[in-house]
Amino acid sequence: MIRDGLAALLSSDPEIEVIGQAGNGREAVRMARELDPDVVVMDIRMPEMDGLAATAELIGAPAGQDAGDPADVRPKVLVLTTFDLDEYVYEALGAGASGFLLKDASAADLVTGVRVVAAGDALLAPSITRRLIGDFARRRRHQRPSPSATAGLTPREMDVLRLIARGLSNAEIAAELVLAEQTIKTHVGHVLTKLALRDRTQAVVFAYENGLVG
Repeated sequence: MIRDGLAALLSSDPEIEVIGQAGNGREAVRMARELDPDVVVMDIRMPEMDGLAATAELIGAPAGQDAGDPADVRPKVLVLTTFDLDEYVYEALGAGASGFLLKDASAADLVTGVRVVAAGDALLAPSITRRLIGDFARRRRHQRPSPSATAGLTPREMDVLRLIARGLSNAEIAAELVLAEQTIKTHVGHVLTKLALRDRTQAVVFAYENGLVG
């Protein structure tokens, strides 16, 4: 009933088409591979295979293909759950999810979340973001930035990485650095490739873990 309600809600947006529904994680993986969606809205606790394992299996690169392969068309995953637990957030991000929303989010938040994730940006519920940043801030007091981790980045790519970590979109980064948005897209692609990161969400986590932002 809840799944049908969410599908109806998302379908009411003219730019979103719901192409399938799954009742468990294993079925979600199978259907996603068959239907090739842009975004999968994933629950965490499900029968047969939970959402974290399903996300990891879905985001994992197919055999013989690197995660950074341009031909890679794996879907983005937006985790939607009632459980506001830190370990779930870390596991979801580690599994490759691009966003994490709680089920007390508004209908507008969910629709916006799907749009944001589909565009390749990161999305975390505000309460989760505060805790995540607080945790990284505590770690940073005991950790020095690692120059070797970013040795392959140019100064401009470092600027772009820091602005990604602050949550800026490509258009906002372009305005900040007075560059064309297409140029920023190119820099973002180089950053992700050089650091072997899947998406902007991992770039944010990388930046905080390595003390590039506070």
